[in-house]
Amino acid sequence: MTLSFSTLVLVLLLTQTRSLLSSVAEDEEGIPEEWVLLHVVQGHIGAGNYSYLRLNHDGRIVLHMRSLAGDADLYVSDKTLRPSFDTYKLQSATCGPDVVVVPRDFVRPVGIGIYGHPSYQESEFEMRVFYDQTVLQDPFDLAEDEDGGQQQKRSPRVTEEEYQEEESVFWTIVIGLLKIVLEILF
Repeated sequence: MTLSFSTLVLVLLLTQTRSLLSSVAEDEEGIPEEWVLLHVVQGHIGAGNYSYLRLNHDGRIVLHMRSLAGDADLYVSDKTLRPSFDTYKLQSATCGPDVVVVPRDFVRPVGIGIYGHPSYQESEFEMRVFYDQTVLQDPFDLAEDEDGGQQQKRSPRVTEEEYQEEESVFWTIVIGLLKIVLEILF
């Protein structure tokens, strides 16, 4: 009886160890060796709310997010630092793992919005940020500096204040035009 009980405990321990190892392998599955892990971000987000992050790294970046509880969705833009489901360039809104590849030609900083789906009171997420080294360097993307040496061309950086100033001017013009149209009509 004790031999059968110890065998049962041993089998149970082996199955638990195997399931633990397979879950670790699932996390690393599908991630090429050429990708370099830059950051791991974990957080909680309430239903219908956003959490915003800023990406400053140049190059092709892969955002790999999984919801640990609930359902968090991913929205990315190089036009606004606060992307949403109304204003985004790239998105992943699945019930499973969310993956977005940020191209190297996106203007930095890139805004990342994480949205907590309203079906869940709170969503917990983990996002891994990878640098994709497999992208070959474009030989025409090099600029010469004053010393005659080769220097990597940098994408222009737009601050949030500059973007909001441009946005403010745009809305001022639109509102002014609407006032003129309404004045003519009425």
